Amino acid sequence: MELQQLGWNDFFAEQFADINPDGRIPGRVAYQHRTHYGVYTEGGELRAQTAGALRHRSVWMADLPAVGDWVVLLARPDEGTATITAVLQRRSSFSRKAVLSGGMPDTGGKTDEQVVAANIDTTFLVSGLDADYNLRRIERYLAIAYDSGASPVVILNKADLCDDADTRIEEVGQVAFGMPIHLISALTGDGLDIFGEYLTKGKTAVLLGSSGAGKSTIINALLGREQLRTGAVREFDGRGRHTTTHRELILLDGGGLVIDTPGMREIAIWEDDEGLGSTFSEIEQLAVGCRFRDCTHVNEPGCAVLAALAEGALDQGRYQNYLRLRKEIAHLRTRKDTKARRQLERNMDKKIRNYFQERERLRKKGLI
Repeated sequence: MELQQLGWNDFFAEQFADINPDGRIPGRVAYQHRTHYGVYTEGGELRAQTAGALRHRSVWMADLPAVGDWVVLLARPDEGTATITAVLQRRSSFSRKAVLSGGMPDTGGKTDEQVVAANIDTTFLVSGLDADYNLRRIERYLAIAYDSGASPVVILNKADLCDDADTRIEEVGQVAFGMPIHLISALTGDGLDIFGEYLTKGKTAVLLGSSGAGKSTIINALLGREQLRTGAVREFDGRGRHTTTHRELILLDGGGLVIDTPGMREIAIWEDDEGLGSTFSEIEQLAVGCRFRDCTHVNEPGCAVLAALAEGALDQGRYQNYLRLRKEIAHLRTRKDTKARRQLERNMDKKIRNYFQERERLRKKGLI
């Protein structure tokens, strides 16, 4: 494999040179299992594990390798194995609040970041035009995608099942201002040629959407073969089975790369409110006219947002979703600050212990 075909560029090459890893090689994480990673290198795929030192210095889950990451490897090509000793800085990443193994958002005492995909150029937000279609969920995905550093693109799949596709495009256009929106049918192949605009050689995209939206079917169509498992959806609610069980970086014949992800019907937001402001830009603009600078847009007098709501200039469902996401972000910020403070306290305690241990060692040697 050529590194450039895998997305290697000067941004990563400069970091790799600065680390100056004697005898080590770069690689890109293709998938992650519970016990190991699959990593693409110039010499082929290697089965890798993280070095103990890397795990030890990692405070957040996001400090460890994720699918799409470029990593530094101590390779053993004869064995087909390697050790990951460092993770290069990401150009972009799509993150969500970590979820428990049971699939429910972590609402307990732990708050952490899960990197869904790293070093991506385009984020395809896939929604089926069947019972899967949900404007509020698209808004949530947009709020997170704006913070990823990649360009978001909305893909409305299953056009063959929708009699009013033009109406759906208009609705999505009202919440995805100025964003590319493409109508396709992965089953019939209609509209799939648009992916060629984004998936040129060395460019990486991630497909995000709920189970049953058709992400794996799209990738199979792009590959021209049934590489990924797909499943039928339930007729009454459009939900599909989680046929994709893990994230995977897939190299297309045309030179682009796509990351397939398990379906995420509810995705817990992780980043702060920059993406929220971009997604709900009209509400942010209205807020400039509020009487109070710290207006919460709930019950304050002189609130321009509530005035627009009363006049029918602002959609009630969109307003409620804005408040819901803003509350979620505020809660998350508090949890993140608490974790950072506790980590700082632990680091300080460790330094103090090391200081007194060193003094005791020197005292026993009669040096102090």
